[in-house]
Amino acid sequence: QVRLMESGGGLVQAGGSLRLSCTTSGFIFSINAMQWYRQAPGKQREFVGRITSGGSTNYVDSVKGRFTISRDNAKNTVYLQMNSLRPEDTAVYYCNCDCIGRGNNWGKGTLVTVSS
Repeated sequence: QVRLMESGGGLVQAGGSLRLSCTTSGFIFSINAMQWYRQAPGKQREFVGRITSGGSTNYVDSVKGRFTISRDNAKNTVYLQMNSLRPEDTAVYYCNCDCIGRGNNWGKGTLVTVSS
């Protein structure tokens, strides 16, 4: 069974930083790309960024230069480092894997609240 579990959310002031983690199990982490999405109150879920199995990354324009995705294959964990946070970054952040042979999978999310 594929499991994705996000952690690290919380309340932070604008300009601050948070690091989210997504611990995984039930699939071969090292060969899969991983994605981060977010859903702000009253809005649709949106793509934040992606890291390939080889470590290449891409991001939505609104977070470029502020957010960094990394992965630790030994720990089956993907990270989202968020710097220079803004109130508009307030959202529930989700980890996603469209896992090879295991389907599309989501974590339950972790709430990030950025106060102005």
